[in-house]
Amino acid sequence: MATCEANGVNPGAYLANMPLRVQTHPNSRIG
Repeated sequence: MATCEANGVNPGAYLANMPLRVQTHPNSRIG
């Protein structure tokens, strides 16, 4: 959370958006 705040990112919004980003990330880009 400190990294979010240091970069001007709302930690709550970041965490709320995380499941959607993980779900839509291509499998070929993991690794």
